[in-house]
Amino acid sequence: MRKVAILGIGQTKIDEHWNKSLRELGGEAAFLAMQDAGMETVDALYVGNMLSSMVSGQNQLGTFFSDWIGLWKQEAVKIEAACGSGAAALRSALMAVASGDIDSALVVGVEKMTDKAGRDVTAALATAADADYEVDQGVSFVGLNALVMRRYMHEFGWKHEDFAPFAINAHANAMHNPYARLHEIVTVEKFERSSMVATPINLLDASPVGDGAAAAIIVPAEKVSRKPRVVIAASAAATDSIAVHSRRDPLFLQAAYASSKRAYEMAGIKPDDIDLFELHDAFTIMAALSLEASGFAERGQGVRLGLENAISPQGRLPVCTRGGLKARGHPVGATGMYQIVEVVQQLRGECGKTQVDGAKIGMAQNIGGSGATILTHILRNDD
Repeated sequence: MRKVAILGIGQTKIDEHWNKSLRELGGEAAFLAMQDAGMETVDALYVGNMLSSMVSGQNQLGTFFSDWIGLWKQEAVKIEAACGSGAAALRSALMAVASGDIDSALVVGVEKMTDKAGRDVTAALATAADADYEVDQGVSFVGLNALVMRRYMHEFGWKHEDFAPFAINAHANAMHNPYARLHEIVTVEKFERSSMVATPINLLDASPVGDGAAAAIIVPAEKVSRKPRVVIAASAAATDSIAVHSRRDPLFLQAAYASSKRAYEMAGIKPDDIDLFELHDAFTIMAALSLEASGFAERGQGVRLGLENAISPQGRLPVCTRGGLKARGHPVGATGMYQIVEVVQQLRGECGKTQVDGAKIGMAQNIGGSGATILTHILRNDD
């Protein structure tokens, strides 16, 4: 397998883009990535998306976007893995380039979520859960995460306010990210006063949806002359049961453990070698569980990293350095690619006030459903 590098990146601001269509959002990110890479065409296009058929009424996104951006005749497909669709698209493209089947690929994660009423979007998101045993019983994703969070607090003795540092850190970092949706400082007091959504999850425990797109162009590493060169050191995916109640342990992300373990082995590193971690903080409880399953904290102790300020850009393990899902926003099918773009920015030294000093190795972990599909990528500054 060939070593593969990320040559170009692009992203749009996450927002309620009433004046931009699905194709315009995805096309904007794609053109920015191609401009950054200095390329006018690629061999294949991979689109990560979850909701286009239900919210935008559009399927066949591969051809939809290849037509819009002028990539006629090339291979083009849509990849769907719920909220993990962006990273799944990158992994598919990586396999094609690394195998030698193609020499370049454009990966676009895109989602348009605000053109439908909230109840319709909530119903569409619920299709990533178990239709028979979760959705038909009236349990939403917020409800599922609330059940997990309450059990976690009961088992390990944490209070709700102990999760506040995850939201505080994300919002503080998003203040310096022009592409983030929420530019608002959060304090412990504000966190505790926030409106309840599903006990114990309140509004500041949860990530906002939005419209957005992020893209990257990947090529064989030997074809990249720009410095620094960012290579994909590892890519791994794993699954767990789609229904939370079917898992041996609902408080442990087995798919995160399996995919991160394999990624560490592929990259030839250990968790301590990671300089920053773009985790999937759709809810604050998921941040804690991801840290534990990925080897950064003992079981039941993920919350402690936030309380010890270990997750800030200057901390032992910087997390969500551009705002994470919590403050950057969570346009579900695009989220995995936003994470990749942000790790590349860190490894290039382009993150300004949230730059992690000396960052050489970054990890991104994208979750589909309530931990049912988890993809882990490790990127390295190869200079």
